Amino acid sequence: MSAVTNPATVAECLRVGAGFSQGDRNWIVEQFATLDSRLAAFHADATELEVSVKDREARGQKVTLECWIAGRQKIVTTSGEEDLRAALNDARDDLRRRLNDAKTRQEPRHNKHVREMGQPAAEPATDDPERADAETA
Repeated sequence: MSAVTNPATVAECLRVGAGFSQGDRNWIVEQFATLDSRLAAFHADATELEVSVKDREARGQKVTLECWIAGRQKIVTTSGEEDLRAALNDARDDLRRRLNDAKTRQEPRHNKHVREMGQPAAEPATDDPERADAETA
């Protein structure tokens, strides 16, 4: 497994959307700092995060955290917590879980050697005509 030359970080990839100002960005980056270790497996130029809030500070506010990583499906997490800090943390934790689940789904199971060394090469074609007939039958 090769290391990523320019690992993604929250500070580099986060955009603030509706309901937040640029002044809120540093505070949000601090809240999301625990995502850095999970995002480090991806290239910064192929990773985007956007956080937004609807009806901020009101009953029924909704925080949405979206994550785009090249070659993967977009991940969207939401939280309806009434406290803004709790809602941000809830969305962050859900994103971390979903990133872990996506990584687990892509790794080979039950074979540490394959995980570390990569998938084996395809079997070479056989020159034995009887075997070739048996395989096509």
